[in-house]
Amino acid sequence: MTTAADTAVSDLRRYLQEARDALLWKLEGLSEYDVRRPMTPTGTNLLGLVKHAAGVELGYLGDTFGRPSGEPLPWLADAAETNGDMWATAEESREDIVGLYRRAWAHADATLEALPLDTAGRVPWWPDDRDGLTLHHAVVRVIADTHRHAGHADILRELLDGSVGESPTGTSLPSDDPAWWEAYRDRLERVAREAGRKA
Repeated sequence: MTTAADTAVSDLRRYLQEARDALLWKLEGLSEYDVRRPMTPTGTNLLGLVKHAAGVELGYLGDTFGRPSGEPLPWLADAAETNGDMWATAEESREDIVGLYRRAWAHADATLEALPLDTAGRVPWWPDDRDGLTLHHAVVRVIADTHRHAGHADILRELLDGSVGESPTGTSLPSDDPAWWEAYRDRLERVAREAGRKA
């Protein structure tokens, strides 16, 4: 018999996996340069988002619940370079980062299988007086973070080569006609300029 807790875990895993898949799809078909290319003034890049997401899962859905993965994450060490989890070095291959992320998934999913959602954990990098949370809270936090970064990846990929959507086959966009989008964007530009003049 399926319990409410089983249904809740299933729902959480589904939304987490959708975000994971969307994030990785954004790497497909791109060059090594393009997956690492800083696309914003703060250096946001596709492979760095994946690297960051791997560390988030291993931390919140592993270490926090006394289930360390054993994966070396040198960019999180005390003496590591600031923001080192947000970009891949030339020595870290795409395969290394994607492999780490997939292992992080497996470790996080094993935590969700092994522990009830009301299991209490302690976040080692949070202040001592506010470091407690439940597994349910932790997985919701990871889902929110992963979807946020998948949204970043959506924008970066569109800027790189025009690819859009949450998967190669599912976009939920109103058109796939470039001319339609050009006219739509032009209309939005006109509206923005008109509103700007009125302000």
